[in-house]
Amino acid sequence: MNNVDPKLGRKLFSMVVMADTHLNQGEDTCSSPFEVNRLANKRMRYVVRDVNRIAPDFVINLGDLIHPVPSLPSYGEAARQFLHQTRALNCPQYLVPGNHDVGDKPINWGPAGVVCDDYLDLWKEFFGDHYYAFEHQGCHFIVINAQLINSGLADETRQREWLEAYLAEHPGARFFINTHYPPYMTERDEVEHYDNIAEPGRSWLLSLLEQHRVEALFAGHVHNFWYHRHQDTDCYLLPSTAFVRQDYSEMYRIEPGDQGGRNDLPKLGYFVVNVYERGHACLMQRTYGEALEPDAAVGMTQPRVTPLHTVENTRAPLGFDMRQPWAELVEIPPSGALDEFSRKRVRNDYPLLALWEMGVRKMRLPLDDLTSTEVVERIATLRRFGHEFQVFGFEVPQGRQLLALVEHQDLLSGCELAFADADLERVADALRSLKRDLRLPLYLSRLRTREDIESGGSKYYHVINHGYTSEDGSRIRTSITEGPLRGLVDGLVFRLDPGMESAPTLAAIDELCRTLQLQASIHLRVSDASPADVRDDDLDLANRIAETLCAALAHPALGVYVDTFADVDRGFFRRNGVTDRRANPRLAFHVVKHLYAALNADPAELRPAGIDAADGWRRILLTADRKRYQLLLPQPGCMPMQSVAECTGVAFRLLDLASGRYHPVDRHSGRLHWACQATGPVLLEETQS
Repeated sequence: MNNVDPKLGRKLFSMVVMADTHLNQGEDTCSSPFEVNRLANKRMRYVVRDVNRIAPDFVINLGDLIHPVPSLPSYGEAARQFLHQTRALNCPQYLVPGNHDVGDKPINWGPAGVVCDDYLDLWKEFFGDHYYAFEHQGCHFIVINAQLINSGLADETRQREWLEAYLAEHPGARFFINTHYPPYMTERDEVEHYDNIAEPGRSWLLSLLEQHRVEALFAGHVHNFWYHRHQDTDCYLLPSTAFVRQDYSEMYRIEPGDQGGRNDLPKLGYFVVNVYERGHACLMQRTYGEALEPDAAVGMTQPRVTPLHTVENTRAPLGFDMRQPWAELVEIPPSGALDEFSRKRVRNDYPLLALWEMGVRKMRLPLDDLTSTEVVERIATLRRFGHEFQVFGFEVPQGRQLLALVEHQDLLSGCELAFADADLERVADALRSLKRDLRLPLYLSRLRTREDIESGGSKYYHVINHGYTSEDGSRIRTSITEGPLRGLVDGLVFRLDPGMESAPTLAAIDELCRTLQLQASIHLRVSDASPADVRDDDLDLANRIAETLCAALAHPALGVYVDTFADVDRGFFRRNGVTDRRANPRLAFHVVKHLYAALNADPAELRPAGIDAADGWRRILLTADRKRYQLLLPQPGCMPMQSVAECTGVAFRLLDLASGRYHPVDRHSGRLHWACQATGPVLLEETQS
C-alpha cells in the first residue's frame, strides 16, 4: 500500500463507481445511429476484467446501464446482456436507474418517453429496487431514482419520504448519494436543461445534502468529468465507459476529434474511490476504449503501480505553470439534439482531473487570476485536496491586483515578482510597503534586459526572459542579501533551460539557497531560445521531467514548476505539455503519475546517488534506506532497453513508466534482464540485503 497523507487516517476500503455503460441488445446490433455505440458491450467486457484486477469491495453503476429505452422491444434483451456480462464481476454491484433505463426526467420538450409506472415495472423486473440504501464499514450509500423527481408519480412521494427518513435515522453518519442526473452542473441556480434536475426537486435534494452534510454525491448522465463542491459535499460527475457526449467538445480550443468527439478514447473510464477514516480520494481509471470479444481469453494481467491522488500525495515538489485558462466557464451551444433552447455554462475540469491523476499539488498562476471571483472560489475549493497556488507578476502589483493579492493571500503559497537588476533600488520602498501587508513568501525573479540576452547574431528575439541561474550567487548577494532588498525577499526564482542537466543544477541551486538562507522556486523551461522553434518531442519532455522530478524529490527544500501543462500549439514557443489541447495525457503525464506513485510508496528519505550512462541510456541513481532506484532514460538512437549491468541487490523489479506496469527481472550472465522492450523511461527498483 502506498504511503498516503496521514491526515486521511486509515484506509477503510476501495470501491468502483462507473456510469453510462449503454449496453446493446447484441454484440453488433444497436439502436443508436452512432457507430461508436456498437462497441459498448465489448468495452464493458474489458471494464469487468479491469475491475476484477483492481478487486474493489463493490461496484456502483450510476445508470444508463443499457442503451435501448424502455419503449423499444430490444430493452429486455439488452437488460439480459448487461446482467450476463456483469455476472463475471468478483464483487457485488449496486445499480442506479438512468433515463435510458426508466425513461427521461419529466420534460415536455424532449423526444424520448418520460418516466412512468410501466417503465418502472420493467426496471424492477430485471434489476430490482430503483431506490434503496446499503451500509459498508460505517458508510451509508444511498441510491436514488433522479428521474422520479418532479414527476408527480406515487413513487416520487414514496422515495421522498423514504430518503428524508433514512437520513434522519442516521444522524452524523457518512453519506454517499448516487444518482443519474446531477442536481446541477455548474451553478446552483442555472436554468433547467437536459442534463440537470429542475426545480423544485433540485432545491429539495440540495437541502438534504446541506442538512445532513453528505460527504459525496456521484452522478452520471453527462459522459464527461466535472467536479464541484456544494457546501460540505464533493460532487463528482463521471465519464462513461462507452462513449463521450460530443456536444461538450466545445470546451476545447481545438478540433473535436474522432466522430465529432464522441470517440475521444482517453476520456472513457471509471472511478476508483479510496475511502479513508477521514475523507476519500477519487481516481480516474482510463480504459482508452479497450474492448474484449465475447470469447477473449482472460488471463492474469501484470501488476501495476498504485497511483496517488493529489489529496493522498505527501511529497509533491513538482507542479505546473497553468498557462491555459484552467477555471473558466464555457458556453455550450445548443446543437438541436439534447438541448435546443438555451446554452449550457460549464467549466472544463479535465485539467483538474489530470492533476489529480498525477498526484500534482503545485499550480503556478498569473497574479491577475486573483481578480476573478470564479477563479478565487475555485482556488479556495481545491486547497482542500492539498493544492498549492503560487502567483506571479511583474514589478510591484498595483490597483486591483494589489487589492486581490492582499485579500486572498491566505489561499496562496507564495508570490513571484520579476524585476530588472537596475530597478531593484528604485522599488525597494514599494516592496517594503508590500511586505508589511503580506504574510506569504515573496520570491524575486531577475528580468533579463535586451542587453542581458543579446544574441550577437542577425536574428532578433522579441521575447521575455527571466529567472536566476545557479551561477548568479555574487549577483544575488550584491542586490538582495546585502543590498537594498535585504530582509525583504524570502526566495528566488531560478530558470532551468533546455541543455541544463536537471540533477546537478538542482543540487547547485539547493546548496546556494541553503547558504543564502533563501527558498527556491525553479522553472523547468520547455521551450527553446527562439520563439519560432517547435519542441514536440514527447520522449525528450518525459525524460527531462522524470529527471527533474527525481532530483526534486531528493532535494525536498526545492519547489519546481514545469512551465507548460497543456500544449502550446499556436502563438510563440510552440511546444508539447503533459496533456494535449483536449487535456488528454501525453507520455510525460504517465511518467509523472507513475514516478510519484512508485517513489512515494516508501516514506524513507530519497538521496541522490549519482548520474552516469548505461548501454547508451542516461541513468539517475537514488537511494532510500534499503532501496536503490535507477531511473533509465533513453537517449536518441538507442535501441529498446531489455537489460542492464547487474547490481548488488537481492531483489529487483522494473516499472515501465509509460504503462505503470511492473515487470519481473531475471539475473544471468552478469546482467539484469526483463521481457518488455522499453522505449521510454523506466524505473529499476533494487532491494538491498
